[in-house]
Amino acid sequence: MTNVLTHTSSAPASAQVPAFDGLPCQRRDLADLYFSERPAELEQAKKLCADCPLRQECLQGAVMRGEPWGVWGGEIFADGRVIAVKRGRGRPRKNAAA
Repeated sequence: MTNVLTHTSSAPASAQVPAFDGLPCQRRDLADLYFSERPAELEQAKKLCADCPLRQECLQGAVMRGEPWGVWGGEIFADGRVIAVKRGRGRPRKNAAA
């Protein structure tokens, strides 16, 4: 059985299946995307999670661990809670952009 929380398995080494190989979150060139400060990049990371076969397990694990931030299971975490959208840094505009 694979432990999604630690990416380890309780099965003997000879029986382990690389369950995480090929998942976008495992690509080193995309790692920063899941912990970006930019809302557009976090939305991109959420889209990469959309078709993941481990999405629910990842989300459950992140909730159980109280992940402080990042994209886990297709959801954005901030301060250990799931949020719908991350606001950009800085002060909001007083007037809507023209």
